[in-house]
Amino acid sequence: MTKITSTPNLNWVPLLLPLLLVPLFGEWAWRNQSPLFFAENREVFLFADIVYIVLVRLMFLDVMLFLFSRVPHPLHATLIRIVALYLEITAITIIYFALLFYLFDVFQLFHFNASIGAENLASIRDHSFLTALYISTVIFTTLGSGDWVPQTLNAMLGVSVEAILGVVQSGVFMAIVIYAHQNKLTRVASAEHDHVS
Repeated sequence: MTKITSTPNLNWVPLLLPLLLVPLFGEWAWRNQSPLFFAENREVFLFADIVYIVLVRLMFLDVMLFLFSRVPHPLHATLIRIVALYLEITAITIIYFALLFYLFDVFQLFHFNASIGAENLASIRDHSFLTALYISTVIFTTLGSGDWVPQTLNAMLGVSVEAILGVVQSGVFMAIVIYAHQNKLTRVASAEHDHVS
């Protein structure tokens, strides 16, 4: 007797991921509408944004990766979908923290700890989003942020959380790829066993 299983259609999942950035754009508008209130509560907002991304990343995104690995497709197609989703989650997480650092003024959160010429330092200050993106990428990939030192407790928390998310995401990715491969091998062995019987 053949077991009929329904497989969920997960083609819509990549379209949802950019929605994770919506709260930051809302805060951006709020910062522009009520700058005094935002300035008075910036540490609370920053902390809430860090908690938000942790909860969403660990509960939502990693579950989606797991679901993708469980959908029965040929191994090659499954791995391509997992890698594509992994890359999108990585980009969204890095962009989220870059926007977060930019929103809360990257130059108030971090101190540049390297010696360069005054004109290069001015150029860096003129490109604060690119600076925030650089800091976020370096932290997420756990290369370290020796040239940028966090200046506030929430900036330190943000750096710690982003580095942990980067390490966890790498581990989850490897676990899912291994699981998908083992799942495929189990299905192949089961099919061969059923064919022989």
